[in-house]
Amino acid sequence: MLSLKNALLLALVVVGVWFIIAWTRLARRDGSSSDAHKPHNFYHSVVGFVACFFDTLGIGNFATTTSAFKFRGSVADEKIPGTLNVAYALPTVVQALIYVSIVEVDIWTLLLLIVASVAGVWLGAGVVSRWPRRNIQIGMGFALLAAATLMVLSQFKLVPAGGDALDLRGILLVAGILGNFALGALMSLGIGLYGPCLIMISLLGMNPRAAFPIMMGSCAFLMPIGGMRFIRRGAYDRGASVVLTLSGIPAVLIAAYIVRHLPLTYVRWLVVVVVIYAAGMMLRSAAQKQGDAPAIAVESESQPL
Repeated sequence: MLSLKNALLLALVVVGVWFIIAWTRLARRDGSSSDAHKPHNFYHSVVGFVACFFDTLGIGNFATTTSAFKFRGSVADEKIPGTLNVAYALPTVVQALIYVSIVEVDIWTLLLLIVASVAGVWLGAGVVSRWPRRNIQIGMGFALLAAATLMVLSQFKLVPAGGDALDLRGILLVAGILGNFALGALMSLGIGLYGPCLIMISLLGMNPRAAFPIMMGSCAFLMPIGGMRFIRRGAYDRGASVVLTLSGIPAVLIAAYIVRHLPLTYVRWLVVVVVIYAAGMMLRSAAQKQGDAPAIAVESESQPL
């Protein structure tokens, strides 16, 4: 009989295969509007590799990649949330397969928190994919500042270290479900789940190591599902997403199986600097006079995945 853990691993594979097939089909349908041939492909391949490498070691890749986009202006602001969710969906599925397999955590706690995050991103992606450019710039600007604040607090060890528990029960489980639902919804705005999830898990008294399968498992399901909503609306940069995906997967495997551990203190401080820079650029762009019309053409909700 298939165990729940093995069933979860099988579901991850199924979601990954479904995402590849659905994305390929929709990309072929929208071939005339392809933005794959751009002068930023090499730059994006480096960004994707570096971001996913450190993401696998526990430094989220949303804030760093957003900073890289703003530095070169390589992806339009209104397409950044969708591009992040689409591009890193498959690398995160690979991460989840690795960490769910090797890190012990209560399977019911893991499953319930994953389901909560998926519900959150499904609702959030439907809202954010309709937002005007200025709304996204303001939202992402403040989101990046929040991410930088969390990183600084972590660097100074001002967040709880966590406990030894590998599961949640009762009111703590309810709090975890509600928290992961909110974090899933915020993923639609380009706010990475890793840092906030790690803090939430620690606050609830769980072993911080247990956060890895929870946060990676959550993202591995919610990013393909949320990303598909962005794909259907054309609210992402297809060329950048393909390059980031292809460069990100090998980086995950190298980080997980070859490097495994690195002293990351100075890297985190560098990330704080570039994230604050990106937040300032995003908010400055939002302060400029722009129209309020939606930046993305909305397609019919009735289209099949």
